Amino acid sequence: MDALRRLGGTARNSELANMLAVSEETVRRTIKALSKAGTVERVHGGAYLAGVQGDPSFFRRISQHAEEKRRIAGHIAKMVQDQMTVFLDVGSTTAFVAEELRRAGNLTIVSNSIGIGQALAGINGNRVHLLGGEMQSDERGTFGHVAHRQVQRYAFDLVVLSTDAILDRKGFLYQSLAEADLASVVVRNADHVVMAAAHFKFGETAPYVGPDPRMVHTLVTDRAPKGTLADSIGQWGVNVHVADGP
Repeated sequence: MDALRRLGGTARNSELANMLAVSEETVRRTIKALSKAGTVERVHGGAYLAGVQGDPSFFRRISQHAEEKRRIAGHIAKMVQDQMTVFLDVGSTTAFVAEELRRAGNLTIVSNSIGIGQALAGINGNRVHLLGGEMQSDERGTFGHVAHRQVQRYAFDLVVLSTDAILDRKGFLYQSLAEADLASVVVRNADHVVMAAAHFKFGETAPYVGPDPRMVHTLVTDRAPKGTLADSIGQWGVNVHVADGP
């Protein structure tokens, strides 16, 4: 309970395990017991304090379509090689990617996500750099001018981004202007840009435009896009990888 409070009232299992120096299985058993007592609320891969102020929207999102996100994350993890410099954003799918990367070694991980920093710091010789900037509690990450300045100093072998919607004619869209802006900055210093998005984001819309879709090299998803969206993705020059099923 104290660890959850120190992490702002919400946390991934991997964050709690790292902070408490116990196994994730121990964390899961403890959370299960605390949830029965009504002191915490369980979600897929994490928990939050019952009655926590604000909407734990990140944890609600990460618990939705978990199987599809896990498949996408497993596919992306195979693209990562030891000693790469990798950027991961605050998206719920990239949280699954971070869990997969706990098996990799000697990576330089750069992220604006508190959870990803907690999950990968000190694992297998990985070096983790957490961007500064203004904290947004609903996204559990940092954004703004400071984050933009810092991220431009890295040369990324691989950038992994999430998105809220993919729409033909408009590209990759976001509900948050701050997230759209940071994604647009990060792609400029990347050898390879991967967009991780499950099929339910196809044809959806959001108010803010993210990076130029022509700067995205690969879309990793769980189902192939069809129709006019598939045509647009082809015109943008984005390769589509469909993650293997269960």
